[in-house]
Amino acid sequence: MNPTQLRVSDAEREPVIDRLQQAYAEGRLDDGELDLRIQLAMTAKTRGDLAAVTYDLQPPPSHPAPYDKAAGGPATGEDRMLAGLVHASGYVTTFVGPLAFLLLSGKRSAYVRRHAVEALNFQLTVLLVVMVTFGVGALLYAVTWILALVAGIAGLSGQRFRYPFTLRLVR
Repeated sequence: MNPTQLRVSDAEREPVIDRLQQAYAEGRLDDGELDLRIQLAMTAKTRGDLAAVTYDLQPPPSHPAPYDKAAGGPATGEDRMLAGLVHASGYVTTFVGPLAFLLLSGKRSAYVRRHAVEALNFQLTVLLVVMVTFGVGALLYAVTWILALVAGIAGLSGQRFRYPFTLRLVR
């Protein structure tokens, strides 16, 4: 059987829709084309039908899609957004936000889990420093805001980020 005749699943449609939305954001598609192609992707029955939706939108070689090796495929737009939110949640909740993301979204996406673990370890390290220094280490929180911002941007752009000087308590 020809591979283009194999039926597609919702999981195979999602990256195509993400690519269409990315092409729209880049200005490659207008509103009408985006709506039409998303409808075609949602109703595609075979891999051939799905490939036809993005045949002229392949990413340029200098901008490959962020790749999530642990999941075996590209990180979706939703995964990147959640990764950014994981790091941003540390601003207000310290370690509680990253822990909640780890427990709620970590099983669904290896990309989100990796960022949640990194943010959780960082927030726990900062909390331990504050406790050990009897509050003097609280001045460190100004630096954590900057690092969390950088990490959030890295998560949104599909890159991996590792906080410096962090105890890796959670794996």
